[in-house]
Amino acid sequence: LVPLQCLFHLGTGTSLAVCQPDTCALLSEVAAMREKMAATTQTQSRLEQTLSTVMQKMATLKALKDITSADTTKMAFTAALGSPIGPFQQSTPVKYPKILSNIGSGYNPNTGIFTARVRGVYYFRYTMYNNNSGQPNSVVALMMNSQRLVHTWDTTGSDNHDSASNAAVVQLEAGESVFVQLEATRVLYDDTNNYNTFSGFLLFTL
Repeated sequence: LVPLQCLFHLGTGTSLAVCQPDTCALLSEVAAMREKMAATTQTQSRLEQTLSTVMQKMATLKALKDITSADTTKMAFTAALGSPIGPFQQSTPVKYPKILSNIGSGYNPNTGIFTARVRGVYYFRYTMYNNNSGQPNSVVALMMNSQRLVHTWDTTGSDNHDSASNAAVVQLEAGESVFVQLEATRVLYDDTNNYNTFSGFLLFTL
């Protein structure tokens, strides 16, 4: 009997081989394994590329999170008036232009308004000073949005150089504002000694 011969295709090449039946089966298995290994290598390469892309995105997101966290959870400021203001015909936010600190940039000296960057509990305090013994006197309020929280009032009398302060702890949502308001027809006196100040800081987030 003449040994049975077979023709088959090895791997991805173009050559043909002639073999005995047992050898033919073995080489067929080898060829199939080569194809599987090639496919596995391609899959592994794609997975490695995908993993690299995911790791890069995770690093970027972490960096953005760190920046955002630093910007929103560290908020504190103090600003001073530094010169007299008033009287005005209507109640007006006090613009404290002298920035002593403004961590997180929540306070805007152009408007006198602090804007919360994150939901949390905040502490605010202001001082009021007036050296006028007659009219007009000083009346200011700490405002949250359009709500009056606390007041200080300097009544007319024979004395002068009156100073007062007040404070409040309030819960704010991100975007809500707090400012000091000088009431209509009232005045504040200040000079380089910075008698009138406005301060606040974030106690903790919610």
